[in-house]
Amino acid sequence: MDHLYSLAKQLGDVLADAQLTITTAESCTGGGIAYCLTDVAGSSQWFHQAFVTYSNDAKQRLVKVPDMALEQYGAVSEPVVMAMAEGARERANADVAIAVSGVAGPSGGSEEKPVGTVWFAWAWREDETETEVCHFDGHRRQVREQTIAHALGHVLNRLQ
Repeated sequence: MDHLYSLAKQLGDVLADAQLTITTAESCTGGGIAYCLTDVAGSSQWFHQAFVTYSNDAKQRLVKVPDMALEQYGAVSEPVVMAMAEGARERANADVAIAVSGVAGPSGGSEEKPVGTVWFAWAWREDETETEVCHFDGHRRQVREQTIAHALGHVLNRLQ
């Protein structure tokens, strides 16, 4: 977890210097990204709130994911993480939002979405949303930690 703290600290320094705020909408990480960010002293300067949207109902209520997206594509999909990121950014009035939804395992995977499949979305204040799907190896904790590292690393790379 030291590498995750280091990544969160670097990102926090960049956010603070740029006077930007960040929020998260998390499913498969269960708040792990928010935990890493708020583990950094002074994070209240650039992190105000997060959304743990583990269930479909929470995704709909908290970050405005449309029923149709969940029904048509499932929770682990590009349309759903895009809606999660955009809804979280808007609800938190943040400059950037990270959203993740995936299959951390050990069960729950399918042929189409095997264990280790994670969809990411990053919504930026400029009304730009980026998405990516990754396939991570390892057990549940490893998939979740790789997800956190990738989510934070993408924002850090974009802002540097």
